[in-house]
Amino acid sequence: MSISSRLDHAEPFSYRRAGLPAFDEAMILLVMDGECGLCSGAARRIARLDRDDRIRIATSQSTLGRGLLRHYGLDPDNPDSWLMIEAGRALRSLDAMICLFPRLHPGFWPLRLLRVVPRRWRDAIYAVIARNRYRVFGRAQLCAMPDRALQRRLIA
Repeated sequence: MSISSRLDHAEPFSYRRAGLPAFDEAMILLVMDGECGLCSGAARRIARLDRDDRIRIATSQSTLGRGLLRHYGLDPDNPDSWLMIEAGRALRSLDAMICLFPRLHPGFWPLRLLRVVPRRWRDAIYAVIARNRYRVFGRAQLCAMPDRALQRRLIA
């Protein structure tokens, strides 16, 4: 079974599982690489654009992030995918971005056009970016000196 199909049919995640930090399941939860420069920049942009304060962010290195990645069939030791969880259902990688960014700001509407690209191709494009993210965008600690908007959204 592919990762995409596992995500599509995964049972909603229970934040009440022992050992995981609690989070408000009414929020949109993002899990992203906390050491990636591209992800850190995206998290800061998301924090600035999230005027409704509905988004929370966990790094893939955190206990919660690792638990969520595992639950949705992704490898927490190889955080090459974004994960967006809303109402217990998950989207990953480019699908997560296509869903999230146009909702944050109308200027991102062209991302929606990527829906016509077959998922296999979208996943391949994202995989190339993910594989080269440290080389191209460098490393940056997401949690290092975050601005207030981002700090309010981070989940340990």
